[in-house]
Amino acid sequence: MSERVMSGCADGLITLVAADALWVRSTAGSAVPTASGAFTHSPARARMGYVLLGSHVVATVRAGDGRWCVPDAEVRRAAAGLNAVVMDRQDLVRIGPFRGAPRREYGAETPLRWRPRIMGELQDRGDRERAARRETDRADHLAGIDWQQMLVEQTRDGTERTWWLPRAVVRLMDAAEHAEAQWLRAARTRQAGAPVTEPPSHPRQDPGTGSRRTASPEGPTASLRPYGKELEGQLYSVLSRKSGTSSKVAGWACAVCRTAPATVLDHCHEHGYVRAPVCQSCNTQERPDHLYSNDIRVANRYTRLFHTDADDWLRHWHRCPGCRTRATLPLPHLAAWTAHIACRSLRPTHRAPHGRKPCGTLRVSWTGSQNAPRSCLLTVAVELCPSGEHRVLARVPYREATERFRAWLAETAPAVAAAAVPDRLDGLPAHVRPVVADTSGEGLALF
Repeated sequence: MSERVMSGCADGLITLVAADALWVRSTAGSAVPTASGAFTHSPARARMGYVLLGSHVVATVRAGDGRWCVPDAEVRRAAAGLNAVVMDRQDLVRIGPFRGAPRREYGAETPLRWRPRIMGELQDRGDRERAARRETDRADHLAGIDWQQMLVEQTRDGTERTWWLPRAVVRLMDAAEHAEAQWLRAARTRQAGAPVTEPPSHPRQDPGTGSRRTASPEGPTASLRPYGKELEGQLYSVLSRKSGTSSKVAGWACAVCRTAPATVLDHCHEHGYVRAPVCQSCNTQERPDHLYSNDIRVANRYTRLFHTDADDWLRHWHRCPGCRTRATLPLPHLAAWTAHIACRSLRPTHRAPHGRKPCGTLRVSWTGSQNAPRSCLLTVAVELCPSGEHRVLARVPYREATERFRAWLAETAPAVAAAAVPDRLDGLPAHVRPVVADTSGEGLALF
C-alpha cells in the first residue's frame, strides 16, 4: 500500500506522522543529522499553519476529517535543501553562554529563537525539578534538526562550560529564524486584509554552503537589501546610541557572506569605526581567538580569513577608514596574519601517515601597543609540540609586520590595496572616541 493511501489525505497531502517518517527517511544521508518528530514534537508548530524544516517553511493544511496534513512535495524539497548542506564539524561557533544574556521561558506559541532555547535546556539539565517542569516543552529538535548530536561542550579554565555548534548549522538555524519571521509577518498582513505575496518556503541558496554568491531571489535574503556604504565613516560609539539602529541592521543581508540576514554591527575595536552589518556566524569567524588580552591562538579558521576568502575579509576589514588609510589591520588580526602567513616557513613539521604535519599549535602574543609602534613587538611561538618542544619561531617588530602585510596585500588583493592610501590621514579624528564596550562581555555587538 502506498504512503499516500496510508496517510488518508488526498491531493498530494500526507499526515503529520507520515511526514515525520518521510523527513527522516529523505535526510538519512545528510551531513546534518535530523530528528524524528519534526512535525509532532516541540517546538513544531503544525497547528499554527506551518512547520520549519531546516531553512524552509512548510505550510500545513487541515483535511476534511480534521487532521492536519502537509504537502508531500514540500517535505521532499526541504529534505533536498538540507542534503545539499556541506558541514565541517571542526569549524565551530560558540553559541553560549554569554554574560548578561537574559534567560527566557519559551512555550509552544513562541517562534524558534534557537539560541535561547538551547541555552535554556543546557542550563536546566542539572536542575531535576525545573527539568521535569520543562519536559513537555523540551526542544527535542530545532527545525527538524537533531542539534544535540552536533553540540560540543568545552571547559575554560577548568570551571566555565561553553557550548559550540558547527558553523554550517548556525547559519542554517539563523536562516530558519529569518524564514519564520517572514512567514509570520506575511500571515499577520493577510489577517489584516492587505494584499501580500507570501514569502517562498524553499530557498534555492543554501545557507550552509559557505558560498560567496548573492542569494537567489527566492533565498532567505530575498526581502533584505544588500549593504552598500550607508554607514561608512561613522563611529560605532555614536551610531550605537541612535534609536532605530538595530532595526536598520536587521534589514540588511550580511555584508560578508551575503547569504544570511545581518544580526550585528561589526566595528573596528582599534579605531572605533563601523565596518558593516554582518550575520552572527561571520561575526564569530572574524573575531580573534584571544587567550588573553594580548595573546592569540592561531586556529584553523585563519586559513579561510587569509586564504580561501581573503579578498572578502580584507575588503571588510578595510571598511574601517583607520585601517584603510594606514593599509594595515587591527593589532590582533595583524598578529594572527604575521604568525599564519609571514612566519609560515619557520614552523617545523613532523612525520605523519600521509606526509608531514605542521608542529603543535601556533600562538602569537605581543608587548606594547600599536599606538607606540617602536615599542610593540610580536612573538610567534609553537606550543603543544608532539615531541615536547616549546619554541619561539620569531620576534617581529610591529612596523616590520605592517610593511610585510602591505606587500602581501598588494599581491593578494590588489583592488583592496589600491584603495588603501597610507599618506592620506586627513579626515580621521585626532583623538578617536573610545569604543562602546559590548554588553555581553563576550565580544557580541550591542544588537
